[in-house]
Amino acid sequence: MPYFLALLLMLAAAQPAATEWKRFRGPNGTGVAETGPLPAEFGREKNLVWRAALAPGYSSPVVGNECVFVTSYDGPKEAHTGWTHCIGRADGAERWKRPGFTLDKRFLSVNTPVSATAVTDGDNVYVFFEAAGLISYDAQGQERWRRELGRFNNPYGMANSPILAGGALILQADQDTEAYLLAVDAATGRTLWRIERPDVQHGYSTPVVWQPEKGAAQLIISGSYQVAGYSVETGEKLWWVEGMAWQAKSVPVLDGNRLYVHSWMAELSEITSKLPKNTPWKAFLRDFDADGDGKIAKSEAPDEEMAKLWFLFDLDRSGFIEQKDYEIVQARTTAKSGLFAIDLGGRGDLTKTAIRWKAEKTLPNIPSPVLYRGVLYVLKEGGILTAYSPADGAILKQGRVEGALDAYFASPIASDGKIITAAKGGKVAVLKAGPDWEVLHVNDLDEELWATPAIAGGQLYVRTQNALYCFGLAQ
Repeated sequence: MPYFLALLLMLAAAQPAATEWKRFRGPNGTGVAETGPLPAEFGREKNLVWRAALAPGYSSPVVGNECVFVTSYDGPKEAHTGWTHCIGRADGAERWKRPGFTLDKRFLSVNTPVSATAVTDGDNVYVFFEAAGLISYDAQGQERWRRELGRFNNPYGMANSPILAGGALILQADQDTEAYLLAVDAATGRTLWRIERPDVQHGYSTPVVWQPEKGAAQLIISGSYQVAGYSVETGEKLWWVEGMAWQAKSVPVLDGNRLYVHSWMAELSEITSKLPKNTPWKAFLRDFDADGDGKIAKSEAPDEEMAKLWFLFDLDRSGFIEQKDYEIVQARTTAKSGLFAIDLGGRGDLTKTAIRWKAEKTLPNIPSPVLYRGVLYVLKEGGILTAYSPADGAILKQGRVEGALDAYFASPIASDGKIITAAKGGKVAVLKAGPDWEVLHVNDLDEELWATPAIAGGQLYVRTQNALYCFGLAQ
């Protein structure tokens, strides 16, 4: 073999395999993809590869072989059309755009009708719209199949993103009534299995896949009160750990057989101080059921704040708090928030044996953790970043992302020795990763930003409410 050919093969073998960002938060939801050098400074005038104008939406971009896939919605306030876009990776040109649904009324203002992020196998793309169900398009934008899923009972709108696990498309449909976990054939949309989750209320987490050293792959599901493992093949619930908040939002993070899961929700006492804890239903009726009809109407609510947020208490939307609603709300009052480190393996209830450590302070509402080069990072609203030791939960450093002190809905991501955070106001900070992290540069896009950025091919994709940006170092 010629020397130069052997050298080329050795160099190729030394390069890390390209890792594409095909689902929400990238490879298995980790938020990490090592695909090449990334710029610390970027904007409309610097290290911009292209900018594609885009209608609003909270969904994040995902990257296929030729396209960046993203969803959006447009139209007047009284009606919306939801779209799936294929935007060329090379030039930002729109290859195709397909309508998924049209709403004839205003959507909930606290969310968007396109908050779930798509998933791709590289060529085909799969999207979940609350108003339309699951839809798959091929690389040319031809609809492959469509699955209507009916109405959902989520006061803020659905935002759980589908994932691919082998030949199955998985959807975690957490809602206040009739929650379920669904697997459909990615090729046809046919149901493979559906598992009801009767003890779950509305949430926004997305699954990850765990492959044990021995045995079949599992879905890791963060939901109300617990994190659990389900068989990818059958949907069977295999194990669970109790002690989580009642509403799950962030994505679990895997590191071999260790799981890190963040579960946070505001205490109900912060919403209504007059909702009693550990008070039997009959005693609650005695105190507040003025007309004696055996249920609580909004006009009989213990205080005004509770009436304003009635949807958090009237879970089946009957117009009243009934005994089942009340018992669920009581369970919510005792649920606790936390960041957990859990050792995986085993069956059944692992609550007493699997938790290795737990942190309870300075935790975010929505952003997911990111584990990168031996450090676990958690980003709280206001731009407070905490670096933990994954081994024991010790805080290595806690501080503010100076220059980007804002609300955060996007999760931090990592690559090229950098942590990247994206604030609602459009400031994207690049930090030097490490236990003593530091801010390298804050880039101001000056556009509203809710979506978690994506990384692929040594480029950074940032979706604002006005556009999709591609940033990269000059070649």
